[in-house]
Amino acid sequence: MSDEDRRAPVGGEEEEDALLADTWEVQASEEDQLAAHLMQVEDIEELLLEMKDVSELAVDLAYSSLLYDSEQIAEEVEELEEILDTMQKRLQRKALEALKRDQVSVDQALALIRLAGCAEVISDAALGIADVVLRDVELHPVLAAMIRDSDVIITRGRVRDESFIVGKTLEDVTLETETGMRAIAIKRGPTWIYGPGGDTQILAGDIIVARGPGEGVEPFEDALTGRIKGWD
Repeated sequence: MSDEDRRAPVGGEEEEDALLADTWEVQASEEDQLAAHLMQVEDIEELLLEMKDVSELAVDLAYSSLLYDSEQIAEEVEELEEILDTMQKRLQRKALEALKRDQVSVDQALALIRLAGCAEVISDAALGIADVVLRDVELHPVLAAMIRDSDVIITRGRVRDESFIVGKTLEDVTLETETGMRAIAIKRGPTWIYGPGGDTQILAGDIIVARGPGEGVEPFEDALTGRIKGWD
């Protein structure tokens, strides 16, 4: 499955607030495009893999929403949970259709339905985490300290037109080597690219979600926003 087919987070000051508002806005037309994409996913194995990717990303973003106390990211988790709910129902239907056509056994169909349910449980748990932010619940001091002391940061940023990485692949720009931040997902319009590889091309407007050390956040932002023109 190619990057184009596999469509299943940075806190700060006033300038960044404006960036976040622009970054996480989802238009109704984009939601329609996403629904159309999900209807095109016909292969059961592909659907299972996409559900796995969505549930993992939802957990990562839920953790990030706590880390940054970001409602924008928490709302993104809500969207992913809704996507996964749609995918779960589609997988259940396809499993029953395959059973009716004698393409799978009863046990195999039950296994698929249970797997779909497991992915849904994970996404529901992620939404429960994000709901802490959405309801503005104060974190327990111990949990807050654990999050602050974590060595791993999950951050995200939008690729600006003037960025030197536009049009290049992740391998070309050596983003992880130079910043320590590894791209774990890219949001392109209404859809997601999960686990992007070195040959994944970066486009203007892409939202790159990355994981890495805290000291890598600033150079990561600099590269995406165009504040630097290349690596020294």
